[in-house]
Amino acid sequence: DVNKVLQQKQIVLPQVPKPAGNYQPYVRSGNLVFINQVALKDGKIVNPGKLGTALNEQQVKEATKVTMLNVLAVLREAVGGDLNKVKQCVQLTGIFNTPDDYAKHADLMNIASDLTVEVFGEKGKHARGTLGVSSLPVNSSVEIQAVFEVE
Repeated sequence: DVNKVLQQKQIVLPQVPKPAGNYQPYVRSGNLVFINQVALKDGKIVNPGKLGTALNEQQVKEATKVTMLNVLAVLREAVGGDLNKVKQCVQLTGIFNTPDDYAKHADLMNIASDLTVEVFGEKGKHARGTLGVSSLPVNSSVEIQAVFEVE
């Protein structure tokens, strides 16, 4: 039971962030749910900026956790409040605001991957893409794209 796991591990999912433009927090197509989130908490970006300029790796890892919690909150909404309807995390893609010569993106993304497996167990294991970019919307240090298979 995913709800018991969340409670036992003291993982609290936030309110679903409101879209800042003409898009939805998620789209469901058949049995797949597509989600994109940034490091938004209480209406503010957590640890905004670029790694190595404004932020260190630990700050980006904190922002990554916030972002993945947002993904899970949106997913919970997409399945009508019952995360037990998740059959599989299909793919996570982490996009990080990094300098051109940065090469440890996987270390940053492990935060999101580990949290997903912690919550869903074997169903949380996924394919993954990770990359760095020169900037992200609203000066977030991270954006996560996620695809889940649901009942």
